[in-house]
This record gives sequence, C-alpha cells and structure tokens, in this order.
Amino acid sequence: MRAKTVVWTAGCGLWIIMNFQMALFGTPPASSSSTALQIPESKTSQFTFDNGLTLIVREDRSAPVVSVQAWCRTGSIHEDQWIGAGLSHILEHMLFKGTQTRGLSEIAQTVQGVGGYMNAYTSFDRTVFYVDAPSSGWKTLLDILTDAIFNSTLPEGEYAKEQEVIRREFAMGFDNPDRMASELMFETAYREHPYRYPVIGYLDIYNRLTRQDVLDYYHARYAPNNLTFIVVGDVSFSEVKKYLEPLVKQEKRRVCKEIFIPKEPEQLGRREQHQEFNTSLTQLRLSYHIPSITHPDVYALDLLSVVLGQGRSSRLDQEILEKRALVHSIGAFSFTPGEAGLFAISAVCDVDKREEAQQAILNEIEQVKKSPISTLELEKARKQALASHLNQLQTMSGQAADIGSSWFVANDLNFSENYLKKIQAVTAADVQCVAKTYFNDDNLTIVSLNPKGSLSPAAHVVSATNEVASLSMETHQLSNGIPVIIGQNDRLPLASVRISFKSGTLFETPTNQGITHLTAQSLLKGTKNRTAEQIANELENLGGNIDVDSGFNTTSLQVDVLKSDLNQGIALAADVLLHPQFPEEEVKKEKLLQLAALQQEKDEPMAVCRNLLRRHLFLDGAYGRNPLGTPESISSLNAEMIKVFYQKLCVSSNLAIAVFGAVDKKQVLTELEKHFSSVPQKPLPTSTAAAPSDLSTNLQVYEAIDKSQAIVQIGFRGVSVTDPDRPALDLLEEALSDLGSRLFIKIREEQGLAYFVGAAQRIGLKPGYFIFYAGTDPVKADKVTHDLLEEIRILAEHGLSPEEVQRAKAKLLGAQKMARQSNGGFAQLTVLDTLYGLGANFYQQYETKIQSLTPEDIAAVAKKYFSQKHYVVAVVKPQTP
Repeated sequence: MRAKTVVWTAGCGLWIIMNFQMALFGTPPASSSSTALQIPESKTSQFTFDNGLTLIVREDRSAPVVSVQAWCRTGSIHEDQWIGAGLSHILEHMLFKGTQTRGLSEIAQTVQGVGGYMNAYTSFDRTVFYVDAPSSGWKTLLDILTDAIFNSTLPEGEYAKEQEVIRREFAMGFDNPDRMASELMFETAYREHPYRYPVIGYLDIYNRLTRQDVLDYYHARYAPNNLTFIVVGDVSFSEVKKYLEPLVKQEKRRVCKEIFIPKEPEQLGRREQHQEFNTSLTQLRLSYHIPSITHPDVYALDLLSVVLGQGRSSRLDQEILEKRALVHSIGAFSFTPGEAGLFAISAVCDVDKREEAQQAILNEIEQVKKSPISTLELEKARKQALASHLNQLQTMSGQAADIGSSWFVANDLNFSENYLKKIQAVTAADVQCVAKTYFNDDNLTIVSLNPKGSLSPAAHVVSATNEVASLSMETHQLSNGIPVIIGQNDRLPLASVRISFKSGTLFETPTNQGITHLTAQSLLKGTKNRTAEQIANELENLGGNIDVDSGFNTTSLQVDVLKSDLNQGIALAADVLLHPQFPEEEVKKEKLLQLAALQQEKDEPMAVCRNLLRRHLFLDGAYGRNPLGTPESISSLNAEMIKVFYQKLCVSSNLAIAVFGAVDKKQVLTELEKHFSSVPQKPLPTSTAAAPSDLSTNLQVYEAIDKSQAIVQIGFRGVSVTDPDRPALDLLEEALSDLGSRLFIKIREEQGLAYFVGAAQRIGLKPGYFIFYAGTDPVKADKVTHDLLEEIRILAEHGLSPEEVQRAKAKLLGAQKMARQSNGGFAQLTVLDTLYGLGANFYQQYETKIQSLTPEDIAAVAKKYFSQKHYVVAVVKPQTP
C-alpha cells in the first residue's frame, strides 16, 4: 500500500524493510475488536536452562513447517565505547562464516539441504537469526543455530572480505533517499539517546574496527544468559528441550556488562533540517517525541497512527494525497521501543510542494487536537490492528517474531494478548488527549531530503510457512465459465479473495505502454455505486484491506477480510471489477503518481540497470518495455482509453477467482455466482505483441548514474510459464541465489568483490529472461563482469553438482510450502496457475517435476540457455572522470 511507512534495519546481506512498529514488536501492534473473535490457542512453553539460556516453544500442528530463531539481547545501542561503529551488524554478518566444526558456507548449504531458508537482522536493541524450514528438519536447524551462535571462529580472512562487503552495503544506503531521510530524522530528533546513531554505524568509525574488536564484543554479549531460542511449528516442546539441552549445556553463564544508555532530554523547541540529496523527489519527515512501550498513552498513539496515516481511507491519504494531490505517498507510524519513541509522518512529494504538504500535514494534526476522532474511525483502527495481528499469526515465522518481541519488550509471553485488551479500552477522548499532549510545536522535528540545486543557500541547513495441513480445496466454474478455486482453512477467522486477469505489456503498444498499471491503479477510484473514498473506507472500517497489483502478465485484485465480512468483501470486489468509472480527474491524479514512480526509478540503481538490460535484451519485444510506461506514453493516456482497454480484458474467458480461508464453500460459490455471472462471455483479444527479434550477437551496454555503487546484470532469453524447461531453470535460479551458492561463495565470500550477487528470472505468458547480477564498487565492475561470465561458462559446461541440485530442491520446495502458509499467498498461487492454464493443483505436479530432475537434466538446460544463446551485459555506474 502506498501509505505504508518503512524503517531500514541492517540485515545479513540485505536491507530488510520493516514497519516502524515492527522495529519495536517484530509484528505490528494489534488491537481487539468489538466483534468477539476467537483466536485459536496454541501450546506455548518456556524453560530456562541452568546457564540462563531461555527456550520458548509453541506447538502448532496446522502445517508441516517450523521456525527456529535465536534472539540476542544486543543491538546498536549496546556497543558501549564503540557506539556508532556497527559492531552488532558486522557480527551478524560474521557468525555464519565458520565454526569450530563447520567450514565456510557449510552452514548455509546444510540449511538448504533440509529445504530451509535462513536470514538475520540487527536492530537497535536486538540481533535475530532465523531459519524456516519443513518441520522434519528442526533438529538440523537447532544444530546449525547453536553452533553458529556459540562456536563461531570469525576467520580472519573472512573478516577482511566481509568488511568490503559491508562497505558496499554502506554505499547502497548512501544511494537510497528513503533510508537517508529516516537517518536524518533520527539524528535530528534524538540528541542524547543512541537511537540517533544508524544501526549499521558510521563508515569512518566502522573502518577503524579490527577483528579483535568484533571478537571481544562477541564474547561479551553472546552469553547464554543473554540469549533466547524460540521454536514455533509442528514440534514437541519436550523433544526440543531434550535435544537442545546437550547442545548448550557446556556454555557457561557470563556477566554481561550493564551498558549505560543516556535518557533523551525533553525537546524544548522545533528542530528543522532540510538538505539536498541525489534524488528526484522530496522525502519529508515530521516527528514528535512520545513515551516508551510501557507508558499507558502508547495504545491511543498507536490507534492514532492508523487513523492518520495507515490505509487508503486514512485522513492523510484522503486529504493530502487523494483530494489535494500534494504528495505521491504518505503514511504515519508510532515507533515505541523500550526507550522514548517517536510518532512520525512520512511523505514523498515534488520539491515545489514540500512546504504546502508540510503545512497540510500540520493542519490535519491540529484537527485531531481540536475534535475527537469519530466512533467509526476508532472502530476501523481497532479492526485494522486486529486483522494485522491475525495475518501475522498465519505463519510460524510470524508467530515466533510475535513471541520474541513480546518477550524482549515486556518479558511477558502474554504481552500481545494484554496489548489487545488495552487497545480495546481506548476511547476517542484518549486519542484526542494524546494528540494534545505530544503534538505541540516545541516537540516537533521536521526534516527533508530534496533534489540537488532545489534549496536556496539560506534554506540549506547541514546536519551533524508452511502449507495449511487442514486445507480442503475445490474447483468450480460459474455459469459464464469463470473458474473458481475455494480453499477452506478454519484455523483463523480470516478470508482472502484473489481475482486475476491477463494484462500487461503483451496487450499494450509502444504508444500506450503503461496503460495496464494506470488502469489497475484507477480501478479503486470509483464505481457506479461507490466513490473512491467509500471504497477505501468500506473494508478498512471492518479491519479489512483491498488493493490492486499489476505486472508484466496480469492484474490482480486482492481483498482480505475477517471471516464475518467475507460476503461484503466479495460484493465490493465485484463492484470494483464490474462497474469501474475511471473518473477523468482521478485518472489525472494517478498519471501524476505514475510519472513520479517512473522518475523515482532513476534513484534506484538496480531498477536503472534492469530497465537498461530489458530494452536491449528484448529489442522490439513487449517485455523490453517498462510496465510503468514512458513520460510520453503516460501523458497521452486518458480515461476513455482506459475504459476501452479494460472492457476488452474484463471478460469471462480472462478471469479466475480464488477464495481461501474460514469459509463456507457452498455459500462462497453462491455469492460469486450472484455477483460475477454478469461478466460478459467474450473471447479475450489475442495479444498483438510480436515476438522479439533474435539477438545477433552478445552485447554490452552502459549507463552513467550519479550514485556511489555499480550494478552489473547479465541477461539471457528465458522461458514461459508453461515451458517444460521451467522447473530446471527454477532450480538453477534457486541454486545460484542464496548465501550458500557458488556465486556468493566465489565472488563475494572468497574475493569480496560484491555486496550482493545472485541470479533471478522472470517468466511470463511469453518467454521471459534469466539474469545474473551483482552490486559492487564501480572500480570493480569490470572484474565482477569478467568473473560472472566465467561462472556462467562453467555452469553451461558442467551444470550443478549433485549436492547443489539436492540443496536447491529442498530449498525451493521448502519455500513453496512456506509461501502456502497464508490464505492470500495460497489463493494467489492457485488463481494464477488457473489463469495460465496450468490448473489449481499445478503446485503438486510441479513438486513431482522438481523432485524428478537429475543433475544431467539441469546440465542440459544450463547448456541450452547459457551457451547456445546470445546475452546482454548491462552495467550502471558513476561517470568516469
């Protein structure tokens, strides 16, 4: 959703996007509802070993998946004399580099061998390592985590290479305007508390760290009495405890130095910082100091953040984005950690609208102070929070994060439950009271990052999983031929509707490219029966959500509701799909947002490189065009063109519907027939897109960017969704795209040439592409290109080893099981497979195909696509002086 706000935390080779509330909880704060909903109880047990290590296990038999997590109570605010160095973050990177019994990359490969996925992140007050896998591998996961946590050797050679990798991570951050705006906000709002320091640290301090500094920190903070292991899934507490005890019993309790953390003094006047940055749009942040999570005002503040800036029907979205078009996106969040927090509003706008947008935000805040929010707004906020919490509990990993955060924040496994009860008690008067208490000018911080050259000198201030075991699925067909998949899963009182139809660049022309995206974004802008605001309000008032997504091949309408509101959700979805009005004024607003998104891509080196690669790889083909279009094509579009385009696509032969969750199958089918049987029974127009011309030679293309990093991508023509070679290429993608892959080991680990490296493919209704990519230092771009091409040559000649194939199979199939944990994820998978003609049960056939592949099969496909076809090398990097 456009209103969602993010905070950047440092994470094991990747930036992890999290809601600011997740920076506190690991899950968005949830609320109760006036509607009595029973959340199924799960058996949660806790035990503390003699050495102080805490074990928490939740037994959940709903799916054959387990999440094993290790939480260390140490983060960037605990780095003592090295505060601002990023010690916690670099240690997070180093723990998987080898132990006393396992060598380089063996940890990642072992996890992949049981079908698992692992990652980690560092935040202000914690470092978390997590592994999700089919439950049959839980013992292996515990072996791996305990070994990495307690026995890491931090090899000296690996430390030197990882230092360079993290320097690339710094460079990525320096290029990201969203991240830098958030850092500017924190360092301006906080003057004493270490929240003012970025989690990753400062590059100049980081560069002074030695391996011994990191080792000393490791031994000081990774004591068993400073750690909690959390296991959630299809496991037994007694078996987990029995198995873990000998793995950790030799670890001795140690004294963990109490780190002095200064309190943040009261702010006594408005603080304001406006800087220039290499960005196309302005990033604006407004924030107010608020209390920590233990303060009773937090519950009202959290609900106020929903009312103001979470969802399309929120006040800021409706008034400032929809009605006045002052911003391209906007959202509000309440960051309430263990220490003093922030209530903040984030927006992206054109630079010439910053001051007007800023004042409009302040005006909305004044309205909250003057008049209580409505009963409807308050109830909507409660329901949204409840639905958010329930959605988090669909996965084992989400449950583990919820448990861990509750334990770390309040030392109380029932913290979330108690939070829900207190949310329910909040009144409109409480919300108005906290607004009056905290939203005053002396407590306000305003910062912004603006395009270079846009600020006058006077204004420029420089600053210091798992598949649901009980699911029952049926396929049906409506009277007009629309296929329907209904999946019944009664574990949680939730339901998801997914409706998809073919669209995208294959149905566009060079002159109207971008019309699919514009059509999708305009679908929610009004129908014959509802205004855009009524659409936004109707489900959000019930704690539900409606959204539209589009890509190269499809457009999908997504509706998520509570069980009791499913009929209303289906009726709204039908109204949106069957009776859209595409009001001219709303289309004009969406065109401006689409132009802004196109402009914003120029700030993202990966996107710049991806677009450059596609243009040259597909030449005159449809997949070479940007789904967002071009400035010229977007400007030429209008509401009438959208109506004609949409009417051709919204026909019964081009729709598929899936409804998954706590549903009555017969009732769902009746509702769908009532609302969707009127979809016209017309054939889908044949795509006019011609097949792209063959590449006559290998090609290298280059584009200069004003950034600190370089991106290298090497692309080959690929396959369609129905191609028999797809499973083999999927396995190749999986084998080449993780922390244990040969690319990661040889290019990042052994040589330290890249911050990230891997492979990816895009499959479609027509053959897509397969790419190899890396992010690196500009001076190393040629070397990385050479080494990637050499690895591709070796792959084409020899394929994958049997061990690589087996690990890739386990990880790919494990990831698919985890993707089927949620109703929405499972429904989306089946609706697309049905739309593509593969069938709702294709995932089962796919698993059989994957399991049957041999190393010889993989080698033949690798040779076919990577040695017998021409490729394109795309490089984006700073202009050479």
